[in-house]
Amino acid sequence: MKLIIAIVQNEDVNKLISSLRENGFSSTKLASTGGFLSSGNTTLLIGVDEEKVDDVLEVIKKICKTKKKITAAMPPSTCCTVGGYLPHTIEVTVGGAVVFVTGVDRFEKI
Repeated sequence: MKLIIAIVQNEDVNKLISSLRENGFSSTKLASTGGFLSSGNTTLLIGVDEEKVDDVLEVIKKICKTKKKITAAMPPSTCCTVGGYLPHTIEVTVGGAVVFVTGVDRFEKI
């Protein structure tokens, strides 16, 4: 048995959970925060038999696509002006998923 830990953006999670369920996979949803923009993420725990890992990964790849986002960036402290700072925008890539697959020595549903 394998444990898949998938960290996905909040905006993708409901569609991903539905798609996993439609394909016969259950998951446990955990709220989490992180990343460059400290945006809301969700961590899914998905337990599957080893031969089903690639099937789950395909579902995740299908739903969790990367996207470009424009955001305001703080300038370095050396470029401050008298009235504060001059904000500028940067384009960052968000979305997708970070996925870990690990072995499970024992699983019990009690």
